[in-house]
Amino acid sequence: MENEVGNEIAAALGVLLRRTTRTQLHRRLTEGMGEALDELTYPVLSALARTGPRSAADLAPEVGLDRSGVTRRATRLEDAGLVRREPDPHDRRAQLLVLTDQGQQAVMELRDRLAARITASLSDWPPGEAEAFARHLHRFTTEGPFT
Repeated sequence: MENEVGNEIAAALGVLLRRTTRTQLHRRLTEGMGEALDELTYPVLSALARTGPRSAADLAPEVGLDRSGVTRRATRLEDAGLVRREPDPHDRRAQLLVLTDQGQQAVMELRDRLAARITASLSDWPPGEAEAFARHLHRFTTEGPFT
């Protein structure tokens, strides 16, 4: 009985964290954004926006791929002008993946699309509930079991 709320939250998080859930969302968000930007390359672009310039090896754990998987996806993004490679100033053997201006614009577009999808899905919630949910979710992610 005492873990009922915890179990309910854990089940909901399980749905959110499933790879298939993320892949479907990424596919919808990237529709019409060009051949290079899809559900496979989205996590690399998004992670670079969150973390800043990184080597493929450093970015790999962030996106749940190995270095070669990140490199393949980054090459597609580079060919589309969304990412560029720069020498790592701390390791001459390594290269950093860096968002281009076009890549940053794509990230802003994707974030706007995601925010619009979220807002639309909450549109029929009673007044104040969506705002309270946003506050509580933020608190949970900053103070909860993930910290």
